[in-house]
Amino acid sequence: MNTDKFMLVGDDGAFGNLAARAVYEGIADKPDEAMEEVVESWEKITWRRFCKNKVALWSMVLLLGIVLMAVLAPVIAPFNPNTTVGDFDVAPSAAHLLGTDDVGRDILSRLIYGSRVSLIVGVGSVFIYAVIGITLGLLSGYLGGTVDGVIMRITEVFMAYPHFMIIMVIVSLIGPNMMTVMLVMGIMGWPPICRLVRGEVLKVKSMDYIASAVVTGYSPYTIVAKHILPNVLSPILVNATFGIASAILMEASLSFLGMGVQPPTASWGNMLTSAQSLTVLSEEPWRWIPPGVAVLTAVLAINFLGDGLNEAIGGDSK
Repeated sequence: MNTDKFMLVGDDGAFGNLAARAVYEGIADKPDEAMEEVVESWEKITWRRFCKNKVALWSMVLLLGIVLMAVLAPVIAPFNPNTTVGDFDVAPSAAHLLGTDDVGRDILSRLIYGSRVSLIVGVGSVFIYAVIGITLGLLSGYLGGTVDGVIMRITEVFMAYPHFMIIMVIVSLIGPNMMTVMLVMGIMGWPPICRLVRGEVLKVKSMDYIASAVVTGYSPYTIVAKHILPNVLSPILVNATFGIASAILMEASLSFLGMGVQPPTASWGNMLTSAQSLTVLSEEPWRWIPPGVAVLTAVLAINFLGDGLNEAIGGDSK
């Protein structure tokens, strides 16, 4: 396939546009062939841009380390995080590197296992609201009319109420636990990504190659799934990255207030609950500094990673 001619087909640089228009104008014989060639080029360019952002690159490495720690928690944790393994409120020592809490549980072990809760809640809730938001956003943007109006009014209703307060009320009614927090956060978090996808779809569907696909006789499902959705994935990816950071922070906040993951299950948020005591704050910093630093590190790493992806995808690399 003539790649020079292929690149002239689309002036906006979107790989979905290029592939679809290449097939339509006879430059590529098969849709999969065109898409694979353009996606490979787009991925290489995006990765090259991303690697130029050293902060984002090191943030990705740090985040991978946190993920690895969560996966290998049973192997690397020195003690069972939910059982008493030493004296109460012991300062860091050779036996317990980060000390013990008020019931003699090893803080390092609880910190390692707590990463599992944060990542599961963060990724799980974002996956739930991404599926809901992307589906409704695609329907709203592509179909328009009454469907668009109804979905947007529902979105506005969801966004009119304080997000955190509504989640607290629902969790308190159902009962606080990890699954409840993840589901409620996922169900309540879809409006922003729905509006984002709708806006992107409205821009994409006005392009010539979409009109050509309609005239050619493609079904609405094919047009949306193969020609529109690939062109709106980039902002979705960036939004989801920031969403994971927000979800981790919200889970920690709920657990800190006693509305999230409940003891003895280890969570960074419920480990911070001990910081409510002035005695612990002033005399036992080993009980609240490690989980606080863990939350801060994870959220900053994900946010820097999101910034890097945004710059790489948008081409605004430094």
